[in-house]
Amino acid sequence: MTKREINIYRDADELAQKAAEDFILLANNSVICNGRFAVALSGGSTPRSMYSLLALKKYRREIPWEETHLFWGDERCVPPDHPESNYRMAREALLSRIKIPPENIHRIACEDGPSIAANQYQNELKEFFQLARGQFPVFDLVILGLGEDGHTASLFPRSDAVEEKERLVVASYIRKLSAYRVSLTLPVLNHAAIVDFLVTGKSKAAITKKVLATNAGSSALPAARVAPIDGIVTWMITEDAAAGLTHSPTII
Repeated sequence: MTKREINIYRDADELAQKAAEDFILLANNSVICNGRFAVALSGGSTPRSMYSLLALKKYRREIPWEETHLFWGDERCVPPDHPESNYRMAREALLSRIKIPPENIHRIACEDGPSIAANQYQNELKEFFQLARGQFPVFDLVILGLGEDGHTASLFPRSDAVEEKERLVVASYIRKLSAYRVSLTLPVLNHAAIVDFLVTGKSKAAITKKVLATNAGSSALPAARVAPIDGIVTWMITEDAAAGLTHSPTII
């Protein structure tokens, strides 16, 4: 059964700091309990701030990088050194500043083409998580953002990717962006132990209100359909992004 938490922070800096602290705590707990920490990273400016904090000496030395495995929730179909690459952003903000085994970095190789990249990444997930037919991976943590149209990862409203029930990874052409994206599917997101939505900015207030007021099972908004089957979804929201909420969770 899904548990949902909503935490509101005064600004993006406080949100990033709390997200970094939660990352560290979960990483250590996961290694103690499972022997490893498997996390799917997100793109975007808010996660970048958190990654930059994790790269600071006082934070990075608290994380068991040898047992931490970094995946990505989605990727733009561009080379890894392209300015729009989610991998490049994480590399600049975090990976280049920490000591993590190269084999623990599991990026989506979109330069091979969207369909090939999706198939390769699906196979990598199956191998890493040792999945039998019909099983889905269980990430210890999935970090997500929220688009103003209700998309999350690269699952956009009214796209075939949102309705995928069997695949772990899909490639899709996003007409509004005139670009291909590769993304984890909703079943993968909904098998995670913990999902953290990081939402900042007043431009997200309307969609945040709409997503949080929507029934997950029937929504046309992909973000609203993220409801871990046996896990927790935590919404970490700045005050300006939470302005439209009708209830008032405690401000951290």
